[in-house]
Amino acid sequence: MHFVFGGYAAHAMQVSVTNGRPVVHRCVCAVDVGQVVNSLGVEAQMMGATNDGLSTALNLRITVRDGKVEQDNFTSYPLLRMAESPDVEVHIVHTDFAPSGAGEMGIPTVAPALTNAIYAATGKRIRRLPIGDQLRA
Repeated sequence: MHFVFGGYAAHAMQVSVTNGRPVVHRCVCAVDVGQVVNSLGVEAQMMGATNDGLSTALNLRITVRDGKVEQDNFTSYPLLRMAESPDVEVHIVHTDFAPSGAGEMGIPTVAPALTNAIYAATGKRIRRLPIGDQLRA
């Protein structure tokens, strides 16, 4: 669970590991942003935040060599592909609290949910990000 800007977000996932890579079979995001003005907008924000969080947790890293960033395009900074993106079930908690933001709040809970699901599936704890090839035998 994460609290920021007056709103809450949480994720839970079910995963398996195939060829050393986590496969997300179910992804649930619960969010409380107070009174919701546009529920489709909140849902879209949480879906996008979830995919951004998965990209970051799985693959994204910035390295510097000789004072220069090595990642210069998507070939060396591999964002999550559409085929890798799970369906995200978004559950909006309806409250009477004042509206809050629904921007980046969905990102911070993705990596902990993913690594806990990996542990539940494999018994292996992930201790550093990005996950990359840590699950290869």
